[in-house]
Amino acid sequence: MWLEKDSATHSSDREMENTRFKRFFGALLTVIGILLVLFACVAFLSDKPVFGLEITKWETLVPFVVGALFMIPGVSLISNS
Repeated sequence: MWLEKDSATHSSDREMENTRFKRFFGALLTVIGILLVLFACVAFLSDKPVFGLEITKWETLVPFVVGALFMIPGVSLISNS
């Protein structure tokens, strides 16, 4: 009888750790996505080099899309865990 309780507790601990990992990974993806989107916005609005990088208006599309691709799954991981 005590073995069943112990295995249930172990399963619950594993589930909780999995949820913590999902939230951490989701938060990390979200932060990276937000930083990339902000970088793309600043680079798009600026005529000067940003962080030493000269980026044309069309080239700012790449970090914006990558940032959105990081941010959307990150928010989804946070909300589903």
